[in-house]
Amino acid sequence: MRVTVWGENIHEHKNATVRSIYPDGMHATIAEFIRNGVEGVEQVTTATLDQDEHGLTDAVLANTDVMTWWGHIGHHLVDNAVVAKVQQRVLAGMGLIVLHSAHLSRIFTRLMGTRCFLRWREGKDREMVWTVSPSHPIARGVPHPIIVPNQEMYGEFFDIPEPDELVFISSYTGGEVFRSGCCFKRGRGRIFFFSPGHETYPVYHQAEVQRVICNAVEWAHQAEISEIDNSLLLMSDEGWFENQKATD
Repeated sequence: MRVTVWGENIHEHKNATVRSIYPDGMHATIAEFIRNGVEGVEQVTTATLDQDEHGLTDAVLANTDVMTWWGHIGHHLVDNAVVAKVQQRVLAGMGLIVLHSAHLSRIFTRLMGTRCFLRWREGKDREMVWTVSPSHPIARGVPHPIIVPNQEMYGEFFDIPEPDELVFISSYTGGEVFRSGCCFKRGRGRIFFFSPGHETYPVYHQAEVQRVICNAVEWAHQAEISEIDNSLLLMSDEGWFENQKATD
């Protein structure tokens, strides 16, 4: 399995608090625990916004089975051409793990087809992540609930399509609830959105959160990634399949 961890990597350069928590960047922290916690992983690489093509060249995408994505204040800086390439890779079967504020990323909103807006409050809310599908592979080995001591509040309404599977819901100090662990399928690709991960708190250092993300990477991975054969999408004369059988 080959994993690419994409990170915006802006807050780490501008915010001393974030830099103290993630001195090498959030993407480096996420890459490290995936490298150590995902069964069968062969390669974990990172890519960031400031690199050429945001680090997501054709060669990188061709060597990615699962991608994680964290972004926030730089969504508008992500080139639409790169987004289109990532989308096509997802449709062909690449897994995508969308983390926290990446709910407003161009790739997630494009794949969802909705605005993906939500209610939020930046403060020291306690988040309790409750498992509502305990038999799901992403919930394997995850405590019920996960308690995140300090976290940004995300609340309903969350403007996304109805998830194919709902794995987690969260509750917050202020009484809000949120669909915090959602699975989708687009084309051949599997997508998982997971809400914990505000940059000014050490959420990605928490073992239970790491377990969820590692499980999600394993769930999203598929043995084969291939675009749908264009010959299946063409206008065909009546009886085309009989003629094809005769020539096989």
